[in-house]
Amino acid sequence: MFQKILIANRGEIALRVLRACKELGIQTVVVHSTADSDAMHVRLADESVCIGPPPSRESYLNIHQIVAACEITGADAVHPGYGFLSENAKFADILAAHNITFIGPSGDHIRIMGDKIEAKRTAKRLGIPVVPGSDGAISDDKEARRVAAEIGYPVIIKASAGGGGRGMKVAHTEADLEVALQTAKSEAGAAFGDDAVYIEKYLEKPRHIEVQVFGDGAGRGVHFGERDCSLQRRHQKVWEEANSPALNAEERSRIGGICAKAIADLGYSGAGTIEFLYENGEFYFIEMNTRLQVEHPVTEAITGIDLVHEQIRVASGGGLSVRQEDIKFNGHAIECRINAEDPRTFTPSPGTITHFHTPGGLGIRVDSGVYSGYKIPPYYDSLIGKLIVHGRNRVECMMRLRRALDEFVVDGIKTTLPLFRDLVGNPDIANGDYDIHWLEKYLAKGE
Repeated sequence: MFQKILIANRGEIALRVLRACKELGIQTVVVHSTADSDAMHVRLADESVCIGPPPSRESYLNIHQIVAACEITGADAVHPGYGFLSENAKFADILAAHNITFIGPSGDHIRIMGDKIEAKRTAKRLGIPVVPGSDGAISDDKEARRVAAEIGYPVIIKASAGGGGRGMKVAHTEADLEVALQTAKSEAGAAFGDDAVYIEKYLEKPRHIEVQVFGDGAGRGVHFGERDCSLQRRHQKVWEEANSPALNAEERSRIGGICAKAIADLGYSGAGTIEFLYENGEFYFIEMNTRLQVEHPVTEAITGIDLVHEQIRVASGGGLSVRQEDIKFNGHAIECRINAEDPRTFTPSPGTITHFHTPGGLGIRVDSGVYSGYKIPPYYDSLIGKLIVHGRNRVECMMRLRRALDEFVVDGIKTTLPLFRDLVGNPDIANGDYDIHWLEKYLAKGE
């Protein structure tokens, strides 16, 4: 087992990893920018190192500073959390060159899955169902028209190196295709420095289903069930559930088994999430995230397994602690992402939190790194906490969520708490009857 882990992140995920390390008796080092000197993870860590000014590129994305912090403190492993350098193959390679363990997959696996075209090819080779579309990047308008005609309209053009909804455009007819293609390429080039795009069939009312997987790097793989992440705004997840209200036990076992086998065959090490669109009983691969997800707590709630402990165990060479038959699903869990944003316009709302009170009671978990008097810096993402609720079934979970949201107090800034209070009382949400377009339509109506 590791002696000392450096946590290369901030906010609630840094605190989440720090707590897991302390439970395992591992010394902790955190890095931070000058804007995060008073952050909770800095206060609770055994050691902290300031690695630069507030801009991420000068601090949390500064690989050289983070490696230097490892060498100064004697850290023998790095946990990247999510975001920042968590899916940076170069970072994983550099750590390996310095004999520091990256708590995650190999740089090669990060590269494969980070390129959406190569990831789709790999998924198809591993037996994972994929969305019909182009085999690779689209070279010109003529090829785009040919592929679109073969798979049928509507189609979606996606940036190969994309993320967060950038470089994605829908074409409902051939007349729309040329403009959509050029716009997607332009956005992709500006955002990612790579204007390669590909085409897929656009599904009209799909759900977003993702399967949590783990590999030991030596040919074993397991799955921890699925999460439903269909409530999204601009391709950003807002509310996540485990298990999905749309799937039955047979579908869960089928897709989980496919993903676990794929991970084993790939020789993958650590945590990963294989994401799908799901419509009319069929799964279509979107991408694979080679890291811990923001929404991992709902999986922990229904399985009783600490996924960060599992990450550390696998990275240290201890292998998986469970077999597939050991993983049982108990009840239902929902996570709400509480952001420092206007609940209607979603404009960021940095500032000082004058009062912060979290709900409690059976089945309630709050992952947050903020506190009363904490000043939210304007330099980073707006997530200030996650409310995770677990119940014996979905009905009990929804009742408990409603009560927990009423107890949650964040004063001094605007947050998305009012949005969740509205959603929990909506009949469609209560019935689990929604798709990836539902929230956008709901917000557009201004209900």
